[in-house]
This record gives sequence, structure tokens and C-alpha cells, in this order.
Amino acid sequence: MSISLIAKRLIATGALVASAALALSGCGAITTGDSEPAKGGGFQLADYIQKRVDEGEPLRIKLSYHDPSLAFATPISAGMERAGEEFGADVQLIGPTGGDAARQVSELQTLIQQQSVDALAVSSSSSDALKPVIAQAYDAGIPIISFNTDNPDSKQMGFVGQDLAGSGEAEATELRSVLGEGATGKVVVFSLDTGAGWSNDRFGGFEKGLEGSGLEIVGPVNVGNEPNAAYNTVESTMSGQSDVVAIAGLDCCSTTAAATWVQQTGNTGKIAMVGFDLLPQTADFVRNGVVSFTISQNPEEQGYQAVKVLHDFLAEGTEIAGVDTGAQFITSDNLDEATVEG
Repeated sequence: MSISLIAKRLIATGALVASAALALSGCGAITTGDSEPAKGGGFQLADYIQKRVDEGEPLRIKLSYHDPSLAFATPISAGMERAGEEFGADVQLIGPTGGDAARQVSELQTLIQQQSVDALAVSSSSSDALKPVIAQAYDAGIPIISFNTDNPDSKQMGFVGQDLAGSGEAEATELRSVLGEGATGKVVVFSLDTGAGWSNDRFGGFEKGLEGSGLEIVGPVNVGNEPNAAYNTVESTMSGQSDVVAIAGLDCCSTTAAATWVQQTGNTGKIAMVGFDLLPQTADFVRNGVVSFTISQNPEEQGYQAVKVLHDFLAEGTEIAGVDTGAQFITSDNLDEATVEG
């Protein structure tokens, strides 16, 4: 299947911005599913929030991102700010530098205890770590959703983001097209956090997309989010491999680290490189033929829709539903029309 056909399908999926309540990826990341949030008696809005709504106070909506220092957070923040201006909401991107789940939980607990937030959207590197605090917010009457990365089977009231498993499968399917019918050899897969739920979901989809091929998966290999350390991990991993025909990144940072290795070692055109997200560096790699394609998950729209969903629930009484922000394949053919994420 051609890139254009896959892209059309994924973009069409992204246009369905009001699907049923969903469960969900550094960069992000990200899986929609069918978990049932908000079990046990229904949601009851906190009195202090209801009072602020009735008095027309600006709604205090905070987006807790698992690592605001990542470049992927920049477009998320831009979308959040755009929504804040449009809806007159007091918005803020918060979260722990370095992706410390315990610190993220502590920060959220403080907001809940101090009643200093009217609605929350959370993106976690560890969904299990955030389930209790999501329940705490829900039980305290604070509307809470997940964005970018999902928290399945939690008390989240909806999810805004990309279908992670689906995007991983699409990456693998298109990679097979790039390599050609009957291709054999190794595909090395890198992730900035192999222990994260979004990474597992995306990799699971990638494995499914390569089923029945003659391609052997190596990894996923954890690289972390520090650029130099990530590059060194890619370099050491590749030095021990032979018969590699392709490298796949599962996120922004592993993609740029691996693409840097491909370029610096003279493997452009020899080893197919594919990945996720469209950071400025990734855009340059696509333009120069180092990266065959990358998949954008529209992070600015994730930030915008997270605020909109929560604002509309409080201000308009609109039921919270999941929003699939879609995916887009970016190649050298459509790079000039794409939005760089950072």
C-alpha cells in the first residue's frame, strides 16, 4: 500500500474527533481502546468548581505532561495556549523534568488537596503509577482525562491522542513497502523508554505489522532521552549487528538519535530509517533522504483538544468523549506542507 493511501486512512481516522470514551504516546506518545473509565456511581463535580463555573470565573485547566523538557512538549504547549485564549481559560503545562513519575504524582496530589485546579489532563510515562492519583482526582470531583499517553482501566473520563498500536502497525506496514516484497534481514527498533506503556503499545503494533514477513526484529532497545547518551546507545547496538536492513524509532528522540547514526556512518540509502514525530532535526533528515518517512501525531492538536474537551464539559455541559488526533505520514514529497513539531 502506498504512503498516500495509508496517510489518507489515518488522517480520516483523526477527523473523528468525537468517538466513544476511549483509553490510550515522547515525545509522546499514546493507545485508544475500550476501557471503561469512571466506574462506580458516576462523577460528581466538586462544589468549589461548580461555584467557579456558576460565577463565570476563568477555568483553571492544567495539563500535566510526563516531561516538559522534551521538545515534543513545545507544540503541545502551543495548542494549549491557543485553546486557553480561545476559551478564556487559565491554562498551564506542568510536570517533572526528566520524567519522574513519583514527582508527577506528588505535584498532582498537591493540586487536588489545595483545590487549585478545576480540570486536569495527564500524560504519564507510567500509566500504572498515575492510576491512583487519577482516581483521587475523579473522586474529589475534578474532571480528569488523559492526553498523549493513555491510562487504560483508570478513572480517566476520556483520552485525547493518537492510536498508538495502530500507528505502530502502520509504521511497520509502510516499512515493508519501502523495503520491497520479500525483503529479509534485521530491523532494529529503538525507544526512549521501553518500559513505558505507550512504547509497549506502539511496539506491539509494530510487531503485528511485520508478522509474516522475512524480517527479524531486534529490540526494542532503550536509549533514554539525553541526546548524547541516546546516540551512544544506538552506536553500540549497531556495532554488534549484521544484516541490518532497517532501523525504526518509536518516538521523537530515538528517531533523531538513530538517524544521526545513519547519516554519520554513511548508511544513508543503505539502511532504511523510519520513525515518529517531526522535530526540526527530523525534518532535515527527511529532506536529506536519511529518513524515509516519519509519522506525525499532531501534538499541537493534542494540547488544544485536551483543553477544549475539559472546557466544554464544565462550561457547556458537553459529555466528555475521546478525541483521536490522528496521524500523518511525512515524506520528502509532503514535507513542505507539514507542521514541524518544535
